Amino acid sequence: MLYIGIDLGTSAVKLILMDENGKIHNTVSCKYPIFYPHSGWSEQNPEDWYNQTIKGISELTADADKTRIAGISCGGQMHGLVILDENDRVIRPAILWNDGRTAAETDYLNNVIGKQKLSQYTANIAFSGFTAPKILWLKNNEPENYKRIRKIMLPKDYIAYKLSGAFCTDYSDASGMLLLDVKNRRWSKEMCSICGVDESQLPKLYESYEKVGNILPGLAKQLGLSDNVIIAAGAGDNAAAAIGTGTVGNGRCNISLGTSGTIFISSDSFRVDENNALHSFAHADGHYHLMGCMLSAAACNKWWLEEILQTNDYSAEQSRIKNLGENHVFFLPYLMGERSPWNNPSARGTFTGLTMDSSRADITQAVLEGVSFAVRDMYEFAKRTGVSLSSTMICGGGAKSPLWRKMITNILNMRVDVPVSEEGPSMGAAMLAMVACGEYKTVDEAAQAIVKVAKSEEPDPELVKKYEARYQQFKTIYPAMKEVFGIISAQ
Repeated sequence: MLYIGIDLGTSAVKLILMDENGKIHNTVSCKYPIFYPHSGWSEQNPEDWYNQTIKGISELTADADKTRIAGISCGGQMHGLVILDENDRVIRPAILWNDGRTAAETDYLNNVIGKQKLSQYTANIAFSGFTAPKILWLKNNEPENYKRIRKIMLPKDYIAYKLSGAFCTDYSDASGMLLLDVKNRRWSKEMCSICGVDESQLPKLYESYEKVGNILPGLAKQLGLSDNVIIAAGAGDNAAAAIGTGTVGNGRCNISLGTSGTIFISSDSFRVDENNALHSFAHADGHYHLMGCMLSAAACNKWWLEEILQTNDYSAEQSRIKNLGENHVFFLPYLMGERSPWNNPSARGTFTGLTMDSSRADITQAVLEGVSFAVRDMYEFAKRTGVSLSSTMICGGGAKSPLWRKMITNILNMRVDVPVSEEGPSMGAAMLAMVACGEYKTVDEAAQAIVKVAKSEEPDPELVKKYEARYQQFKTIYPAMKEVFGIISAQ
């Protein structure tokens, strides 16, 4: 049979058509705009997502045997606020994960309600990108729109709703709303009360691999599909990507070097970082995970090369780098502030250690190492919960660089595995659809059958030692700069 996996990203929707053995028959990507109505704001029109998804499905399946298509599932950008009125019309553009307007509401939740209570209610504290602060912002700034709300949903759940008519979400994506009692996998009555949300306005909760319905008959006819096609709940993009890299079960890890960067550690049991520096979320396999998310990862390299050096030749710039573990220049990769582990929107990117003999290659190296050291920062907080890793999968655009993979390997002192097929959330979503359709009994079974390792990078003990010394220097820079960041961001 064939399965459609959808990755509802920030700049485009990517779709794959995959069979039960993991063979990819087709891929399609359809772009849509993003709007910045004010400085620090970030919005999209949910109808653009839907229209481009339908266009993508049509293109994806144009030459396929449509009678073989059994299921559809979606992985999507997390935290976005989509609100519908009593007539199921979108009330206003969706407020996205990278929108920074909720500083006051985030501060209220963390410092008036209190981080301890938030962690007790949801296992997490408030970050400016989360959904609950957005709801409070709407209440404070657009009260008329707030009063019209009948349905609150996340971006990928809008697609599922339009495809199936099911008002649903999954536990992994709901974990990032700050409305879910993650440990007990239910909506938090306390957080709903704080945000003025009635549970009737929130979607029904499902495991990511569960069936939420079938494709609507009229839409099935339009697309030439059977109306028996199953729609699965899907997952947040990071959880879906983790499924696609086989990061399933206890003590598995995936590092993503995309525009943003994540370290994703799966666990059979619920655990919370006492500092709340990492997110404690439900996983798409039915269990849990710890996740650190940095706001700028491969985006830092893109900024440095394309905006500053004015070049697109990434390989040529990296070929200049020779002496790993010996660079005297350090880079803090906080170009958009930082989420994990510092939760500081005022943090900024910095170069430290520049001298007259600092070269172009030194600074390029510092950017790559700075992102890698920041991943190490997140891993250090995970280790405090008892996590101990010997290997990780790696994905995302930055992972295509052998040099960057080598840095990650030796800075974290663990084997780094590259999957044979790296299709991100769309692949994980297709695998979730397989489980929903009964192709596999569990997500773990699907991952074991489909995900294979293409190549691995092993740590070099000598380089590990050099990078350990450099990391000990790196980790002193942010604490020293924290007060400065507060001063310059206030201007």
